[in-house]
Amino acid sequence: MKQFFLKLFTWWNSQTFGTQLWTWRFGELVGEDGQGNRYYRTKGGAIDPTLHFERRWVIYNGLAEASRIPPEWHGWIHHTVDTPPTETSYNPREWEKPHVPNLTGTPYAYRPQGSTLASGRRPKATGDYQPWTPGS
Repeated sequence: MKQFFLKLFTWWNSQTFGTQLWTWRFGELVGEDGQGNRYYRTKGGAIDPTLHFERRWVIYNGLAEASRIPPEWHGWIHHTVDTPPTETSYNPREWEKPHVPNLTGTPYAYRPQGSTLASGRRPKATGDYQPWTPGS
């Protein structure tokens, strides 16, 4: 019952019921990446009459976070290239790094020097700062 309500009302847990229904009715599986994300397009690559181009979408395996789309699928999902990586031989570049999740809002987030969250204590001002006090 819990899974039913999660699919009905939340979009961040893989897919909603509406997306599942749309995918079943109009979708064609194109491929799957190493993280288990599944990529779809309209059946037969049909042009959407409203958008005037092929509709493409991804159903995430787990948390729906856009940064989880790997480089080989990024170009296809954003209509930069027409052929998905399943139809071509994709060779990753030497500078491409493996996926790292977005750590914002977690204890592992980047906190630069001087941030109040970096060490728990703000460093002293450099001397050119004079705080305002009421009545002065």
